[in-house]
Amino acid sequence: PVFTLQARNKEEAEEQFNRFQKRPGACLVIDGESLSLCTDNFARQFIEVACNCPSVVCCRCAPTQKALIVRLLKLYAKKRCAAIGDGGNDVAMIQAADVGIGLEGLEGRQASLAADFSLVKFMHVRRLVLWHGRNSYTRTARLSQFVIHRGLIISIIQAVFSALFYFATIAIYSGWLVVGYSTVFTMLPVFSLVLDEDVDAKTAFMYPELYKELQKGRRLCTRTFLTWVFKSIYQGGVIMMLAILMFDDSFLHIISITFTSLILTELLMVVFEVQRWHWIMGAAQVLSVIFYVSSFYLLPTYFDVAFIFTAEFWWRVITITLISCLPVTIGKYVQRQLSPPVYVKVGRDVEEDSAESV
Repeated sequence: PVFTLQARNKEEAEEQFNRFQKRPGACLVIDGESLSLCTDNFARQFIEVACNCPSVVCCRCAPTQKALIVRLLKLYAKKRCAAIGDGGNDVAMIQAADVGIGLEGLEGRQASLAADFSLVKFMHVRRLVLWHGRNSYTRTARLSQFVIHRGLIISIIQAVFSALFYFATIAIYSGWLVVGYSTVFTMLPVFSLVLDEDVDAKTAFMYPELYKELQKGRRLCTRTFLTWVFKSIYQGGVIMMLAILMFDDSFLHIISITFTSLILTELLMVVFEVQRWHWIMGAAQVLSVIFYVSSFYLLPTYFDVAFIFTAEFWWRVITITLISCLPVTIGKYVQRQLSPPVYVKVGRDVEEDSAESV
């Protein structure tokens, strides 16, 4: 059903608006003059009711009215707004929105020049939102969580080390080790996560609910932040505590064991998080290992090379790494089996459909 709201004064606008409220599920069509009466006299109520409509069509609107609607949606509905326009009269609306999308058309390029994204055809909005927009959000969420994890886990190791040694002001890692950890040892695998995809483009277009699921903000929220904080505390504590339990006479050996376990833990965490492998991701992992092994010889003051290439060193490192990674990974697997995310359910449906078609 469609409800057309046309009014010439405040009383008539209120009367028709009250009638429209009694027709839930109806689409609203309103002209510029009636829109001004509604936004001037009862803007909050109008926006709240309009947001519950399947669709709202505002026709014959001035450029200032288009921008006003966007600002009211952001103010009262607390929505993130995307505005799409193809002419100069859409510039104000595009600039008022959180995301402005401009189309290059017969009306010139004013809208596209003022927008955040410029498209040639309106049909490209589908790919921009459902594919590139979704990937941008998921990749940003995962990358930010890994950056937090990477910085927090080494801080936990330092905190546990200081606590065990009577809070002595001694840094367990210093100099080039800290620089290398933040750059060549872990940077490439972590940042290669921006290439990850949990579903392919065809599936994203076929199941728009995948995008709708992201609007709930569950990929990057307080719960996910605390989850990664817990992972960092657990893994950092395990690496340092187990290294002390396997204490060796040389302090240099403890540094080698804990730092190697730390690097391997970080690399393995990236491996366990990847949904779809890209050759650059594999190359990033290999290069990081090569850089770290090379540091044994380039930084002899930090590593005892003779001790590193012994079975005694590697069984300790492997044991610590497995204990720090396996419980976290098993917990994630169990959670995914009991309560799988939407993209996992969709992936299973796609695989079942493919198997049936074969």
